[in-house]
Amino acid sequence: MRLLRSGSARPRAAWVACLAASAALLAGCAEGGDAASRPTDEAVTETSTGTAEATSEAPGAEHDAERREADQELREERRALAASLMIVGVTDYDDALAKLRQGVGGIFIPSWADPAILTEPGRDIAALRAAVPQDFSVSIDFEGGRVQRHSQVLGDFPSPREMAETMSPQETEEVAFRIGTSLHEHGITVDFAPVLDVDSAGLEVIGTRSFAAEPRRAADYAAAFARGLHAAGVKPVFKHFPGHGAASGDTHKAAAVTPPLEELGRLDLSAYGPALGQSQGAGVMVGHMVIPGLSGGDTPSSIDPEVYGLLRSGAYPEGTPFGGTIYTDDLSGMKAITDRMSTPDAVAAAVLAGADRPLWSSGEAVGEAIDKVVAAVEDGRLPEERLRASSGLPER
Repeated sequence: MRLLRSGSARPRAAWVACLAASAALLAGCAEGGDAASRPTDEAVTETSTGTAEATSEAPGAEHDAERREADQELREERRALAASLMIVGVTDYDDALAKLRQGVGGIFIPSWADPAILTEPGRDIAALRAAVPQDFSVSIDFEGGRVQRHSQVLGDFPSPREMAETMSPQETEEVAFRIGTSLHEHGITVDFAPVLDVDSAGLEVIGTRSFAAEPRRAADYAAAFARGLHAAGVKPVFKHFPGHGAASGDTHKAAAVTPPLEELGRLDLSAYGPALGQSQGAGVMVGHMVIPGLSGGDTPSSIDPEVYGLLRSGAYPEGTPFGGTIYTDDLSGMKAITDRMSTPDAVAAAVLAGADRPLWSSGEAVGEAIDKVVAAVEDGRLPEERLRASSGLPER
């Protein structure tokens, strides 16, 4: 079993155990009253003469109590592990704090968030880290050009296309380092960039977000951008696997279909092998496109096990097996998904398909989404080992 770690397993294991133990204690108090009223190994009773004698509790009852306690601890651990996978959109400090206290593993800063979460002492990312016990990621879309959220705080940078047309890969890496430095200074740890889509069809949704119309050139510039972010202490995430550049439309607005897998292997998909081979510590975001020839039907990539299997195996041109973190594209703000299912259902479907980090910008229904992932473990659809591996913890 590959261990997909987003950080150190030791601190994550500690906070998972802490959350599980706290929840188990609270559940015990609710069911059995205070400590003085709960049965102990030896109950003291009064005899008819007023003397006390010890009587042993029935072994069967004791074992039942121990089993119930163990089951409760396991349920709480599963819930904490499931929550740790979630990347949810937040609007401000208070919203972020409430969601982090539910145990989510990461927050996402969308364009509509209050920028004070990046700037206001006592109500910024540093304050959140002081207020919650677990480690967590802070992510954003910051590509340069028309997709650079909160640029009034984080800075204004050229588009990927402008970088590729006016700069060398080394100069692009330097720009990305400056971007990463700004993000890092404001508490951001993950950037959903660079775009690795190849602009072969002239789609408006891609356009200047793409470095180039040629796969190798796109790969080289995207890899340089990723190296710059990584050097600044920010995790780069290539997107949108296996490629949106030649799709039939915009997945924000409707379902979209790519060319057949064989043709896609000569377009966007052929950029992933060279780009990932030049990068360290990068994640990959899976998009919502339907890929003919990879699996039957009309399943979007983000909830299609075949797409995750393709990425993990590296069975595409110049590909190698990928052992890093896999994110989904937004599961709540794009009609290719929302026209099919609710956000909690999409979150569970993505995890079942192979995603490590389901992302949704609305941040809605966090508890329900967690419940659905836990239910998938309890009914056997999601192996517990997969849950632990995606969370970054070792197998038992």
